[in-house]
Amino acid sequence: MSAGAFLRITRPHNAVVAGFAAVLGYLIATGTLVPPAALLAVAVILITAGGNVINDVFDVEIDRINRPERPIPAGEIGLSGARRYAGTLFVAGILVSMLTNALCLAFAVVNSLILVVYAARLKRVPFLGNAAVAYLVASIFLFGGAFAGIEGLVRNLPLASITFLATVARELLKDGEDVDGDTVGGVRTLPMIIGVRRTGWVAFACACAAAAASFIPIGRWWSPFYLAAIGLVDVLILAAAWKGAMCATPRCVRDSKATQLLRAGMFSALAVFTVAAVI
Repeated sequence: MSAGAFLRITRPHNAVVAGFAAVLGYLIATGTLVPPAALLAVAVILITAGGNVINDVFDVEIDRINRPERPIPAGEIGLSGARRYAGTLFVAGILVSMLTNALCLAFAVVNSLILVVYAARLKRVPFLGNAAVAYLVASIFLFGGAFAGIEGLVRNLPLASITFLATVARELLKDGEDVDGDTVGGVRTLPMIIGVRRTGWVAFACACAAAAASFIPIGRWWSPFYLAAIGLVDVLILAAAWKGAMCATPRCVRDSKATQLLRAGMFSALAVFTVAAVI
């Protein structure tokens, strides 16, 4: 066992980005930052890291073939040690959340449970697995807003809605890209059940709902800047999903770059909300 292996298995870059997003969630909800908001980042980093570790625990047999360099299949960390490590990270994240407020603590507990259930079961359930990932991503902004109380959580509902729906669209199109590999690996996804083209249309419907959700904000968000900027973001999200909806094969979805464009649209939406909150 090595310290490097225990760090790598948490996917630190992924965890730190999630922690930063939680702080942005507080900024968007309040228009300002306070030092205690750093607790949000710490809690999210720890819980996200725990989710990444437990994911590797349940994926160990697949990783022995596809990712033999990962710490568990490489023999750098034992399965029992990885389980204890994941549990320690989850508990630490929940304990840090206890220093915030009851709303944030509830998110920390519920999301920790969902991460475990996702790794153990949901990731193999068509569409529900996609929805679970989308919820976990979107809830980071709700967690950040919740630090400002129920009002802050409500203010972040539009951003969370856009993130959830756009992430579902992206996850579905990613499944469309991976049909060939998933078939070999024995994974059953929505495109394998209803086809790549129909899945693309489901993804496009989610993108349309995301665009509609962008006009939910009221009060200080509704400004000429917000309306103009979010309109451009909506065009990007819809165009990306449309490109995916026009495809009937995994290769076409990959070549369309729809998933990359949707990711860019989500980051752009976050930027618009952040700037709108500050100004």
